[in-house]
Amino acid sequence: MELNQNCTGASAVWKRRGSDPFCAPLGSFNTGMPERRAAMPPPSDIVKVAIEWPGANAQLIEIDQKKPLSSIIREVCDGWSLSGSEQFALRYADGPQLYITEQSRGEIKNGTILRLAISPMRAARQLLDRIQSHGIDARLEALKELAKLSADPTFATEFINMEGIGTLARLVESGTHFGEMLAFTLTAFLELMDHGIVSWDLISLSFIKQIAGYVNQPMVDVSILQRSLAILESMVLNSHSLYHRVAQEITVGQLIGHLQVSNQEIQTYAIALINALFLKAPEDRRQEEHTNPLDQCLTEMASTLAQKHLRSIILNHVIRGNRPIKAEMAHQLYVLQVLTFNLLEERMMTKMDPTDQAQRDVIFELRRIAFDGENDPTGTEKRKALYTKDYKMLGFTNHVNPAMDFTQTPPGMLALDNMLYLAKFHQDTYIRIVLENSSREDKHECPFGRCAIELTRMLCEILQVGELPNEGCNDYHPMFFTHDRAWEEFFCVCIQLLNKTWKEMRATAEDFNKVMQVVREQITRALAMKPSSLEQLKSKLRSLSYSEILRLRQSERMSQDDFQSAPIIELRERIQPEILELIKQQRLNRLCEGSCFRKLGNRRRQEKFWFCRLSLNHKVLHYGDLDESPQGEVPFELLTDKIPVSDIKSVVTGKDCPHMKEKSALKQNKEVLELAFSILYDPDEALNFVAPSKYEYCIWTDGLCALLGREMGSDLTRSDLDTLISMEMKLRLLDLENITIPEAPPPVPKEPSTYNFTYNYG
Repeated sequence: MELNQNCTGASAVWKRRGSDPFCAPLGSFNTGMPERRAAMPPPSDIVKVAIEWPGANAQLIEIDQKKPLSSIIREVCDGWSLSGSEQFALRYADGPQLYITEQSRGEIKNGTILRLAISPMRAARQLLDRIQSHGIDARLEALKELAKLSADPTFATEFINMEGIGTLARLVESGTHFGEMLAFTLTAFLELMDHGIVSWDLISLSFIKQIAGYVNQPMVDVSILQRSLAILESMVLNSHSLYHRVAQEITVGQLIGHLQVSNQEIQTYAIALINALFLKAPEDRRQEEHTNPLDQCLTEMASTLAQKHLRSIILNHVIRGNRPIKAEMAHQLYVLQVLTFNLLEERMMTKMDPTDQAQRDVIFELRRIAFDGENDPTGTEKRKALYTKDYKMLGFTNHVNPAMDFTQTPPGMLALDNMLYLAKFHQDTYIRIVLENSSREDKHECPFGRCAIELTRMLCEILQVGELPNEGCNDYHPMFFTHDRAWEEFFCVCIQLLNKTWKEMRATAEDFNKVMQVVREQITRALAMKPSSLEQLKSKLRSLSYSEILRLRQSERMSQDDFQSAPIIELRERIQPEILELIKQQRLNRLCEGSCFRKLGNRRRQEKFWFCRLSLNHKVLHYGDLDESPQGEVPFELLTDKIPVSDIKSVVTGKDCPHMKEKSALKQNKEVLELAFSILYDPDEALNFVAPSKYEYCIWTDGLCALLGREMGSDLTRSDLDTLISMEMKLRLLDLENITIPEAPPPVPKEPSTYNFTYNYG
């Protein structure tokens, strides 16, 4: 090891020594040599780092990863004449400043700046003593430092082993802490609990009451409120017994007030807590006669008035607020939307009982509303014959016993619920659809009953009813927050679309499946436009008529239909290498610009970011941690870590990624798996990614494959290749428009009888 005594810090040493802080001293160079030999690469188990100690000169040393960490710390302490090396440890000087352990030492990179610090056990003991001291200023500083250190799992383990969490809980329960002191206490408590070392079930009822009290207070510091909401959410998500206790202390009505503030972070935490309460609620409380969660979210905990206004408050103060919706808020709104639609699952999976008179009465009601003017005949046979005729006019498949149409799940009884809602709340529309189709004699009638059942099943598939929320998904639809019965209203809009499309296609019963395919495409295209209201949805659906769908389909498959002849296929094969090279250059240019990635953590809302970009000469990947998501390009100087492209062994995706295997014990989200990829490099290390979107995932996996000389096989590459080849071929074939290209080349003409050609340009 080398101890440098001519500077006052690691940064000064690096600056004075130039780009290589570990260059040899001048005496080691032989100036008589005619040429300089190439430097030998350092062994893979040797890492060159700088180590700092307050008030002393930095040491630039080589760490042998084969030596015990305690031996390295002892040598560092000896360099500064510090005794008791067992009382010290190494920490990172930058970023989260985590402690280095035998398990994590492999993550140390060349050029890292480390700091000698007191050991985690000693730091935990000192902080525990200081937070119990009588001096307010000393206690505040101790809690502030504790809040920062608690994110370190090594320190957290030592602090928890000293009953530190119990001490923090008692400080909160005492009710004597306020302002900054309380905020730091709650922050440290939440960070420590999030490591999963101790169970949330150990939390006392008095602690829960105290935290709930901060949430229920009309005027409370924003930082305290934010942490209190986060603690309550973690309690609900991590403990079934604590759910019941929290549900007794917090009502939706009390959380509504936090949705009306201007601070979007508070709004986000409040909706997250509502989602957690609803997600963990027992099934009988979540599902009560097919009730919307925005109307009956946690019935025992919320007043009727609060439930009634929750949706409108979210719409007016969050969705239509003056601030743009951030990613985490969008995710929480998406989760609420999914949980709302999941209440439909029970009815969707419930078969109709043909012997249940109450259920049969609903079908009778549909018939009565549609054919109200007719009196029931007195005779049983006449009544049965009339009912059979009416059920046929209503479009049921089983005319004798239409209850049998609702025995298939999905959609089960949910389809009947939708039909009854349309008949009662949009009676004119219902009667018009039924009568205009029942009076037709040209076999072009649209069977209302069959269509309504199939449409309900389709809408359940499109909106993924019954599936759990996807982590990282922000795909919420504002229009579903604009009406108390958004699902039913959505169905009413779509059944009118189906009837309109049926007429436009002049369909018959044999065309039923074709019509449903067109309607599905109309609905999915309209939803992709994110209409902000049901009226906007109607407008977008009107523009997506059957003729428009045909036009879109034709334009999208033009490249497949128009370019199938042999000469065109040959031209395509000649163009393809040029286009692939163009795509490759675009991918590499995007890697040079770089992308921001989110680190996966215990709490999704406390996001941490890191940035990665490729050097302009395509030889090195630079990356580093960021405090927040960057606006624009991040300079290379801020990215402290790097990987030579020549060291990359391979790129793996999905379940093959190390960070996905590590979390195999937890419930892995399908969407996260689809966005995960890792770079495996020498010696046996990995740089793990979770792309922010499918587009970024394709860009990076393609770009890395291009760097390694492998084939780019993403969906985006195939799409770009088809698009660009199609455009290039259309440009080259402009002069041949409306000219039929023969399958075979024309025959070669016979040779002329004489070659004495004369050209007169006179």
